[in-house]
Amino acid sequence: MSEAKKYPAPVTNPETAAFWDAAGRGKFMIKRCTACGEAHYFPRAICPFCYSDKTVWEEASGEGTIYTYSLMRKSPSGPYAIGYVTLKEGPSVQTNFVDCDLDKLKIGQKVKVVFKPTDGAPLPFFTPA
Repeated sequence: MSEAKKYPAPVTNPETAAFWDAAGRGKFMIKRCTACGEAHYFPRAICPFCYSDKTVWEEASGEGTIYTYSLMRKSPSGPYAIGYVTLKEGPSVQTNFVDCDLDKLKIGQKVKVVFKPTDGAPLPFFTPA
């Protein structure tokens, strides 16, 4: 039996600390601008749409659909897939797809967030719903 994949701990800073703290509790957070109403990811203090600093944390559902992906078959660590997921709340997230048959991934497929442990905060990835 092979040992579990080891993921690197994320680098945190004061602006992203709330995101990583919530990840430790199994919650996937995004930011929403109260000035223009747009949700955005990666969470940051300034809205990327209207440049307002009136942003608030919001727990995302963790559900979305695959917008696009790429399957890497040749890698020192073995095959893997990366791509973009469009969250139900609107923002797109670049991610790896885990815990699935990579050959069965499809654009438009429903996916959900899963957290993988590290030596720090857990990292969010997506898997078929």
